[in-house]
Amino acid sequence: MKKKNEKSIRRSLREHQIFLSLEKETFTKERALKLVITMNRTEAILLLKEKITEPVLIKHSLAVGAIMKGLATELKEDPELWEATGILHDIDFQTTKDDHKQHGILAQEILKDKLPPESLYAIKAHNHEHTETNPIEKLDFALISSDAVSGLIIAAALVRPDKQLSEVKVKSITKKFKQKDFARACSRESMMLYEKLGLERGKFFEIALESLKQIHEELDL
Repeated sequence: MKKKNEKSIRRSLREHQIFLSLEKETFTKERALKLVITMNRTEAILLLKEKITEPVLIKHSLAVGAIMKGLATELKEDPELWEATGILHDIDFQTTKDDHKQHGILAQEILKDKLPPESLYAIKAHNHEHTETNPIEKLDFALISSDAVSGLIIAAALVRPDKQLSEVKVKSITKKFKQKDFARACSRESMMLYEKLGLERGKFFEIALESLKQIHEELDL
C-alpha cells in the first residue's frame, strides 16, 4: 500500500510539473493529455537542422539520440520517441549558448505541438541547474546521462591514433571515466544517473558505445 501511494504521489507531482512548465495560453492540461505525437528520426533531424547549423552540434545531437534509442530498447521504452527527444534536446543551443537560463526553455517553445509533454519536460530538465526543472522520470535521467556520456565516448575515440569508434572498448571508457581531468566538461555526476535507470556502469557504457558505433559514419568516427 505504501509503494502504491508513493507511486501515485510521484505521478501527480510529475503531471503537475509538466503542466506548470508548459505555456498556459497555448498548451492546456486537457490538450496535453489528449495530444499524441510521433516523430521519426528523419523528421527530427530535418527539424534540428532548421535551427542548428554547426556540424559539431548536429553530430552531438545525433550521438545523444542514438544513445537514447539504445537505452529505450534496453529498458523496453519507446525507441523512436526517446531518439527524437535526444536529437532535439539542444535545438535552441545556438540561440541560447550565451544565456544558459533560457536553454531548454526556448527549446520547449520551439517544440510545442511537435513532441509530447514528457519529451518537452525532459528537454527542459536536462538543463535543470538553470531551468529549475528537476528530472523525475526515466526519460529525464536517460537524457541527462546520454548527453554527458556521448562526449566522454567521442573524446575517447578522438584521442586514439585512428580516431575510430570501432576500436574503443568499454574497458577504456571506464578508465577514462575515472580520469577526472579527461573530458572534464563531461559531468561524471550526470553520467551516473544511469543508476536511476537500474543499470550497472559497465552495461550503460556498453549500450552507449554500441549505439554510437551504429552511426559512426554520420559522426565521422
